Amino acid sequence: MSASGSLVCIGIFDGVHRGHQVLIDAGRIAADETGLGLTICTFDPHPYAVVKPNHVPKLISDISQRKQLLIDNGVDHVEVIAFTPEFASLSPRQFSQDYLKDQLNAQAVVVGSNFTYGRKASGDVDTLTNDGNQLGFAVKLVDLVQSDGTISSTRIRELILSGNVAAAAELLGRNFSLSGQVVQGDQRGRELGYPTANVEWDETLIVPADGVYAGYVNVAGDRLPAAISVGTNPQFGGKTQRVEAYVLDRTDLDLYGMRIGVEFVELMRPQEVFDSLAGYLTQIALDVAAIAQRLNSHPM
Repeated sequence: MSASGSLVCIGIFDGVHRGHQVLIDAGRIAADETGLGLTICTFDPHPYAVVKPNHVPKLISDISQRKQLLIDNGVDHVEVIAFTPEFASLSPRQFSQDYLKDQLNAQAVVVGSNFTYGRKASGDVDTLTNDGNQLGFAVKLVDLVQSDGTISSTRIRELILSGNVAAAAELLGRNFSLSGQVVQGDQRGRELGYPTANVEWDETLIVPADGVYAGYVNVAGDRLPAAISVGTNPQFGGKTQRVEAYVLDRTDLDLYGMRIGVEFVELMRPQEVFDSLAGYLTQIALDVAAIAQRLNSHPM
């Protein structure tokens, strides 16, 4: 943070989607004009984990990915506030005083026009502006409504859950990616000639609908084209949802224990059960060929 103070943008920023990027860009411009550092004030866990525990959404990005995405989008500093019951009970004025003024030395605050804060979301842009007048920071509002409606994390989650990862990418400004550690699975793919990385992910994260996807595996700085399977593998009587990725034309990779990102480009087909192993293998070969063509013809 700048010694002279900071310009603060406040929000959850789950997914750091194009709507968030509008807010960040406005903050970046204003910070540069005033010589302030740009700070994002965000929260972990998701506030609903405290205030609406039965309605906590699955997250598009975990906190480490969110922080990196924010930095990648031009933010100087990310302040993560632990969202606890005690924090949720703060009045709007207490939040403005304790966090915006005392902790972050805010000289200006940029928020979306639908911003709420404080105990039971009792504060809004009007109370924030009043707080700013009394505590010495300016408030700037940014209209997040796009021509086709508001770009929201909720809308993106719905698209991902339905398998429409291509439409989700349009709103995110990048492909949706799920990260996790590669763990040992049944090793059936290796036996069949298509060794897959079986990814163990945090249960707080969202997972696309069951099906076969074109995408990429991101590991150790490499972005490798991949066929991705999401589902219970009913062909072999599976019961637990899995995310498995086969890096195209690679049987030499040893990814066990490594943390990878599985990047989803497009849903190719839903999960299916075939009459025979031969039929299943034939379909896998068709999937791999179709995915290779998709990624070669329209790389993203």
